[in-house]
Amino acid sequence: MNPAAKITAFTAALAASFGAAYGIGAAVDPGTGSADPAGTTGHAESTGPGSGDSAAGGLQISDGGYTLDLRTPRLEAEQPSELRFAVRDRAGRQVTAFQREHDKELHLILASRDLTTYRHLHPTRADDGMWSTPVKLPAAGDYRVFADFTPAGGNAADLTLGADLAVSGPYKAAELPKPARTASVDGYTVSLNGTLRPEAPENVTFTVRKDGRPVTDLQPYLGAYGHLVALRAGDLAYLHVHPDGEPGDGSTKPGPDVSFTATAPSPATYRLFLDFKHNGTVRTVAFTVPSGAAPETPHPTAPSEGREDGHEDGSSDGGESGGHGH
Repeated sequence: MNPAAKITAFTAALAASFGAAYGIGAAVDPGTGSADPAGTTGHAESTGPGSGDSAAGGLQISDGGYTLDLRTPRLEAEQPSELRFAVRDRAGRQVTAFQREHDKELHLILASRDLTTYRHLHPTRADDGMWSTPVKLPAAGDYRVFADFTPAGGNAADLTLGADLAVSGPYKAAELPKPARTASVDGYTVSLNGTLRPEAPENVTFTVRKDGRPVTDLQPYLGAYGHLVALRAGDLAYLHVHPDGEPGDGSTKPGPDVSFTATAPSPATYRLFLDFKHNGTVRTVAFTVPSGAAPETPHPTAPSEGREDGHEDGSSDGGESGGHGH
């Protein structure tokens, strides 16, 4: 198919997709493809009575009286752009006060629907509550934008709101990478031990090695030695989990192991994105994990599998605009 035909086909598919789901972010059960009547949203630690999907976030654009107002709903692939958005309260006002969580007022995650492209960004907030960040996405397709934040206030709850983002350009569908126990980037190899289980907390541990040697001097990143985001294949339900322990607590070592406790909200396949910082640079590796079962026999480590995961500009300050690009 020539490029013009590809763009035409993608535009038609995009119009159909947005006609059904733009700005709504309806929750879909990845096992059945049906809408989730519970429509639960929020942070990974939040719970909801009677909901088996209580740990899933990012499935709705509004929750808890707050709405994600994505001002840049469309971008062009491979073009430097600025993504702009705001969080609005019940009265429609742009929110300007947030609690700092993991060293930031707000964490912004971008992920393609096929889970092959991932960005963890830290946008800048203007005084009027408008957030912005530079971004360059490598491929056309449907993306999801997640804003993970806690509004200021004594009774404020952690929230994760999600909105759809369209990226235009020649489109080529990609398959979800196969499950594997190892992933690599820039000479680092990260091994995964543990798995996810539906509605049950499980420990997952990542072991970081550099040129085959254990890394024992990881640097804090966002207040921890590792930062983990899990996204459910299909509807991109969002789990933002935190490591066990923190730097300076007297017991948590700076590597080579970084451990997390996570609960899968449902039986499904998840994509896990781990950020870690070493020698001043943040790097990202990704794993595909079916919940309720261990990954299959390890595949050879493939640096290209994580090529579009993580950070954009190779900055050494912990990734204000992105961090390391793969």
